[in-house]
Amino acid sequence: MEKKYSKVNRRNFLKTIGAAGLGSVLASNASAEPNEPNAPKPAEPQQPLPQVPKRKFGKTGIEVPSLCLGAIQVTDHQVVFHSCAKWGVTYWDTAHGYTGGNSELAIGKFIKANPDMRKNLVIATKASRAKTVQEVEERLQTSLQRMSTDYIDVYYGVHGLNDNSQLTDELKTWAENAKKRGVIRYFGFSTHSSVPLAPAAKLGWVDAILVTYNFRLTKDEEMQKAIDACDKAGVALTAMKVQGLKVENESDQKMMDHFTQKGFTPGQAKIKAVLEDQRIASVTVGMTSVALVTENAAAVLDKTKLGVDDKKVLEQYADATCSGYCAGCAHICGAAVPEVACVSEVMRSLMYYNSYGDKEMAKQAFAEIPAEVRAKLLKVDYRAAEARCPQRMPIAKLVAQAVTQLA
Repeated sequence: MEKKYSKVNRRNFLKTIGAAGLGSVLASNASAEPNEPNAPKPAEPQQPLPQVPKRKFGKTGIEVPSLCLGAIQVTDHQVVFHSCAKWGVTYWDTAHGYTGGNSELAIGKFIKANPDMRKNLVIATKASRAKTVQEVEERLQTSLQRMSTDYIDVYYGVHGLNDNSQLTDELKTWAENAKKRGVIRYFGFSTHSSVPLAPAAKLGWVDAILVTYNFRLTKDEEMQKAIDACDKAGVALTAMKVQGLKVENESDQKMMDHFTQKGFTPGQAKIKAVLEDQRIASVTVGMTSVALVTENAAAVLDKTKLGVDDKKVLEQYADATCSGYCAGCAHICGAAVPEVACVSEVMRSLMYYNSYGDKEMAKQAFAEIPAEVRAKLLKVDYRAAEARCPQRMPIAKLVAQAVTQLA
């Protein structure tokens, strides 16, 4: 069976799975609640589904699936969890603050109903908005309770790291103690910038980093140096924001046409572009339906490499749409407008609002910016920041939009 699946490619993928195999995913036993009197009996799979390949998770000694479920918008989609498990997508990423805690609660519901599955899962979560070690501990205990588990595999003690000064000796001591207590296995942080990576790699006590990385950043020299530093130090890297946002214009249609003719979607091409970098352990992708899980599993299982023409199309698209994408290089705009050194945080809030359609999370992220800083946002001249922005973003216009929609 394994030998057969090694030949899966984009054109014969569904044929290889077989109608019965695909049907077992669509008719997962999570398609209806088990206590519902009229719940249909789950279909028995005719054959096991191909499992997404695994990669080394830094120097931790474990391997993780190269595709990770980003559970930012998964609230009670038990069918998604079951579908992921069938494909071997058993690395799940969430956070204390996602959907007001409902994301963690949904995972807890799955684990409670399927306790034998816990040992197969690699669960990562984050200490959203924690400012002190005490708050990190409190967030951890809440996450453990919500997810019906005794331990977290990968705990990101800082959610959205901007400044390495947050990686204090006190936090190091806490992380070491948490490991000894058995409540976490590995410690790290999430970040939307390349800046913290290299310094963190030198510390020796950061096991894993969740970092924004996508086709738009594959040519960024600073990002490449930062990733290389982590790779050499054995720090496990998981890429997020892999899709790099979709910008609706003629460039988007050109890219769509190109990859459709090749037999896969632009989204699949973007996943493949990141996973061609062997320094990346896994890509976390938001998947809110069985169809998305299947599509993304197909992209990871597909052995076809992106050609020179494919990469060129992605590069052209990245260049044509860069003004709509914040690359997270906060040190650049922050130096230009030090009085409101939070432009990247404002852009991230807008990303949740415009691209994810998650208004609650967008407002929550915007509210995390100190009130005294938010009060200055419309009083600042952003021309210097716009001049330095590598993405050529209309920062003043976007800040005004954020204040109007999110304040």
